[in-house]
Parts: sequence; C-alpha cells; structure tokens
Amino acid sequence: MESLRNPNGANSSPLTPLGFLERAATVYADSPALVYNDLTYTWSDTFRRCLQLASSISRLGIVKGDVVSVLAPNIPATYELHFAATMAGAVINTINTRLDARTVSILLRHSESKLVFVDYQLIRAIQEAISLLPGVCAHPQLVLITDDGPPSLPMDHFVDTYERMVESGDNCFDWVRPESDWDPLTLNYTSGTTSSPKGVVHSHRGTFIVAVDSLLEWGVPKQPVCLWTLPMFHANGWSYVWGMAAVGATNVCLRKFDASAMYSAIRNHKVTHMCGAPVVLNMLSTGKKLDHTVNIMTAGAPPPAAVLLRTESLGFEVTHGYGLTETGGLVIACSWKREWNLLPATDRARLKARQGVRTIGMTAVDVVDPDSGVSVSRDGLTQGEIVLRGGCLMLGYLKDPESTSKCIRNRWFYTGDVGVMHPDGYLEIKDRSKDVIISGGENLSSVEVESVLYSHPAVNEAAVVGRPDEFWGETPCAFVSLKDNGGKPLPTAEEIMGFCKGKLPGYMVPKSVVLKEELPKTSTGKIQKYVLREIAKSMGFAVKSRI
Repeated sequence: MESLRNPNGANSSPLTPLGFLERAATVYADSPALVYNDLTYTWSDTFRRCLQLASSISRLGIVKGDVVSVLAPNIPATYELHFAATMAGAVINTINTRLDARTVSILLRHSESKLVFVDYQLIRAIQEAISLLPGVCAHPQLVLITDDGPPSLPMDHFVDTYERMVESGDNCFDWVRPESDWDPLTLNYTSGTTSSPKGVVHSHRGTFIVAVDSLLEWGVPKQPVCLWTLPMFHANGWSYVWGMAAVGATNVCLRKFDASAMYSAIRNHKVTHMCGAPVVLNMLSTGKKLDHTVNIMTAGAPPPAAVLLRTESLGFEVTHGYGLTETGGLVIACSWKREWNLLPATDRARLKARQGVRTIGMTAVDVVDPDSGVSVSRDGLTQGEIVLRGGCLMLGYLKDPESTSKCIRNRWFYTGDVGVMHPDGYLEIKDRSKDVIISGGENLSSVEVESVLYSHPAVNEAAVVGRPDEFWGETPCAFVSLKDNGGKPLPTAEEIMGFCKGKLPGYMVPKSVVLKEELPKTSTGKIQKYVLREIAKSMGFAVKSRI
C-alpha cells in the first residue's frame, strides 16, 4: 500500500468551483442561467460570455494572482465576473457598494487592485476613491458597467465598457486553471458590525468545498430558481454564486429590492430559493401568504423566534445557518429533525433559532473556554467561544500575519462569537464577544433581550447594547424601530420596558429604550452595533437604578 499513497497525474487535479460553469454549459445549455428585467441568458450564453470577458481581461495585462475588483449591485455582470475574472487567473475582490469613497480607496490600495469593474451608478464614488489614492500608488484600470443606465455616460478615466469587452473577447479562450488547490481565488473584506475590515483570502479548494457543502446541507435540487436578495459582494453570496452554477439554477437578479420587489419576483419567476439576513425575513413577514413554498436560508445574526414564526406562517421554509467571511459560506446549520415537526409552533421556532451542527464538509466545531481552550459543558447554559476546523477556512488575512495568528491557533479558528452547546450537540450563539454586556458582574446576552423585544407585536427592529452606568458599570440600552400601526397609538419607550419586565430577569430588562425610525445597518442587513454603542456612550450615564 505504501507505493500507492502518493498522488498521480490523473487523480491530483486541483479542485476549483470554476469548473461548475463549464459543466453547466453542457448539462443545462438551453436552460436560463441569468434573468434580469427583460433579459435572459442561458447557461451556454453565460459560459461563452465569461470566456470572452476573461480573454479581454487578459488582454488588459491582468496576470495570474492579480486582484480584480468589482463595485456593482446584484446584476448579471457581477455574477459573470465571479467566473470571468477568475478564469483569467485573477483573484476576485467584490466591494461593498455602500462603503464611502475613503474606505473604498483604502481597500483598493491595500489589495493593490489592478482592474476595477464599476457600475454606472457608482461612477462618482469610484472617481473620488481613486483621487484619494497616494500619488506613489499605481491606479487601477477602470471598466464601466453601463447596464440599464442612460445611453450617454461619461467615459473619462474608463478604459472600456463591460459589454464591449464581452463582445470583443475570444469565445475559445483557454481559461487559466489553478496550478494548486491552494491558489488564492477570492479576497473579501470583512464587514458587518465591526469598523475595521480585514482582507480575507480564500483558495480554490476551500471555495469548492464550501460551495458543494452548502448545497448539500440546504438540500438544493437541480435547476432551482434563486432570487438574489443576498448581496453577491457579501462572501461571494455565501459561495452560492458558484454553487448555483453546479445545479444549473435560474439566477434572478435584482438591482434594488424591498418587500414589494421580492414578492413580485417570487410570483413572476416562481422562485424556489433565496438567502438573506434576518432583516430580509423581517421585510418578508409583512406580506401575504404565498401560493407555493419558498426555501429561504438565513444567517448573519440569530433570527428572533417571533420573526421566524411570522415568516413561516406565510409559506416560507426557513433554514438557519452560520458562517463568517473567514469560512467563505455556511459551515454550521440547524439540521432539522423530522420528529420536531410534531412540536408546537413556538417550540419549533425556538429550535430553529439555534445555529445547529457542523455541515458535512467541516471537520469539527466546538465551544471552548477562550483562555484554556477546554470544551465547555454541554448544558445549554455554559458560555464559551465558538471555534472551527475545516478545509473551507480562509488561507489568512492579506498582509496581516498578526491578526491571522491571533484567530488561528492550536489548530482551531477562534470566531469571536460567544455560544453554548446544548445536550443534543446543537450549538446556539449567544452574542459576539464584543457585544456581551457586563452589568454588575453578570454577563448579559444582548441577543436574548432582542428576542423578547421582537416578540412585541409593534416592534419592527431591535438592537441592544451596553450603556455606561455609574453603579452597574453598564446596563442594557435598547434601540427600537416600530411598525406602522395603521394610525393606532404606538407604544412608548416606558411601555416597551414594561413589556420586557414581565419576560426577563431584572438585570436584563433595558434601563433605557431609544425609539428610532430605522436602525443603522450594513448593506447585508446586519445592524451596526458599534454605531449604536457610540450613541449610547454619548448619552452619558444611565439613571441610577438598583433593580
């Protein structure tokens, strides 16, 4: 057996998700791949367009390992570039479209991006970002995505348009395959509730694993209809950008979306699958009952049980997952047990709100004491830090070995998330480590308080942070937006606090409630708690209390 342990030329081809597109062009050639307004591309169209675009990208001097950035919403060009840019050998970097010009400039400089594809609505943003680059820094080439914009657009500083590059490309281009599984494929900058992004690098191998793994865990069948409400720039759409090619999906693209646009697309295209943060569930929960089942994967923050109940009552089948930019997609999921269907609705929602168990592609998941690394008791009460191990974890943070070594140690990736392990082996997040409120020496989970707030029929959005308190150190401060109550009186801050008193221990009841029209969020729907913490801090000490 010893002589057969080494790989050979036939069995050691590097894994890459780019091959999904080539296969889709054969198996699903005439089936729709991309649907956008009145436009439809088949999978054979999409493969041809990506080959042509990849050849044009190469002609601009892009070579293996160069970074190609994309600043665009969920339109066909963004989807195609996930294949075309990387088929030219580049590392794709999708940029959050809601970032300000200063931050975009910082990311372009840090990534040393050589080429940027820019949507026509973001021309001013990219021009300002480029103007902020230091004179000694090489400026990237710019390509304009005209899409559905006006017929005449300014071409200053742009070397070409997206469609001209597609049209002039070679459809027989020999696309650049990775030499190794470990070749970098993507560069994504962390976003969400933190204010200092880091460049997360993923390999072809890791992306292949998480893309296939996520399809399997969700039970995605062949040829689903996927509505893109999850930004493709967010961890490459949790790697479903590539995964949907593997199953020959119809990808329905939306430049902008709200509840009305989502329901319209669901009806018109018979959508079967979609992804989104819990804020998307909240948007959908105000609609009318569906005439067919829509599977929706949610992640990014623990969904309140009340929101899950409302959404599923309308015909959505919710699956709850967990992942980070550093994992490239979902690596923990609340794998549903058949016997749970017999439980009351409130119990089902409580179980589904848990993050769950490791997916098949992950090696190990645990909750440990962050100092000793010892596993916590599986009692559903003892809190610790969630740690992960598996082949889809990032290669590391770009140009930041110190941060990489801080979170990857003892052969584990330390997530910074606080959780508990239940006796049945299912994991539940309690908070981000930085979001835990310490009041009078007690660790207080903001997520638990938020779940109670969401159960109030008038509450639309809720977030809880710590506010300085002279006696307790800090106390929970709730930021709440309310629903339109059809002209009926809305609850006051005092009434909301009273509602919580009957459902929470005294120390967990918000000592202050701030009513706002809308809470600050990232483009992926995560509430920006660091912004709210600053507001709470600026409010000064809370009124002294000894509840």
